[in-house]
Amino acid sequence: MLLSVLMDDTTSGPAFACEHGLSLHIACRDHSILFDAGTSGLFLENAAALGLDLAAVDLAVLSHGHVDHGGGLPAFLAVNKTAPVYVQAGALTPHFTRRASGALEDIGLPTSLAGEPRLVPVSGDRKLDDGLWLFSSLSGCRLCPDTSGYLSGEGGQPQTDPFLHEQNLLLAEGDRRVLLTGCSHRGILNILDRAMELSGRPMDAVVGGFHLSNPRDGGNASGDTLDAIGDALAAWPTQYYTCHCTGSASFQRLQQKLPGRIHWIGAGSQFTL
Repeated sequence: MLLSVLMDDTTSGPAFACEHGLSLHIACRDHSILFDAGTSGLFLENAAALGLDLAAVDLAVLSHGHVDHGGGLPAFLAVNKTAPVYVQAGALTPHFTRRASGALEDIGLPTSLAGEPRLVPVSGDRKLDDGLWLFSSLSGCRLCPDTSGYLSGEGGQPQTDPFLHEQNLLLAEGDRRVLLTGCSHRGILNILDRAMELSGRPMDAVVGGFHLSNPRDGGNASGDTLDAIGDALAAWPTQYYTCHCTGSASFQRLQQKLPGRIHWIGAGSQFTL
C-alpha cells in the first residue's frame, strides 16, 4: 500500500502547499481511496504535484464532520464523477468549537453537501469488502483527549459533541493491516483496541492525527498522558505515521517512547505501508 499525504498543517517541502486540515490518499491492490479532503480544494494541487489522478479514486471516506477534514469535498466531487463518499450519520449536522475567548466558531461541513447524492450515510460499522472496514463503535475511553470545547447540534444551544459521527478505516491486504484515523477525538488507544478486535491482530501501521494538541489554545496533552499513551503504543509491533492534530511538541515527546517507530507526515510525503 502506498500512502500519499495530500494535505496537512505542515509541508514536506516547498513544492507542496499546507493548511490546517488533513487529506490522505491510499493506493492498494484493489482500491484508490481518498481519506478526508482538507479544508479547501488545495489538496488537489498537491495531488497533481505527486502525479496522482483523483478522478480515478473509486471510494472516499470522511473521518468526521469538521471542515478541516471535509471542506474540500465539493472540489473533489467536481473532479471525480463516480466515487461514493462514506460519511457517518450526523456528520452533516452543525458543529462548533468554543474558542478561548468563549466565542463559538462554526467548524461544520459546507452546506452545499446537504442532499449530495454521492454521500453514503453509515450508521455504526460497515464492511465495504473483504479488505475494507469502516467502524465507529468503540467502548471505554482510555486516555481520551479533552473534547469539551467541541459542540454539535441544531439551534441556539449546541451540546458537547460525543463524536458519534467519527469513523475510522481498517484496511487489509495480504498479511498487512493498516488503520487510518482522522483526529482520534475518541482516543487513539480506544480506536486501536477496536481495530485489533475487528482484525484479530495488531496493526502493522497506524496513520492519522491523534488529537494530542489543542488548536483552540495551542496547548498539548500533559507529559504524564503522553508518556502513558506512548507506553501503550510501544506495546504493539506497529509503525505510527502521524500529523495534523497530534502537534509537534506531543510528537517529540512520543518519539522518546517510540524511537524509530513514529514518523511525522507532512503534505507531499509518501510512504509504503
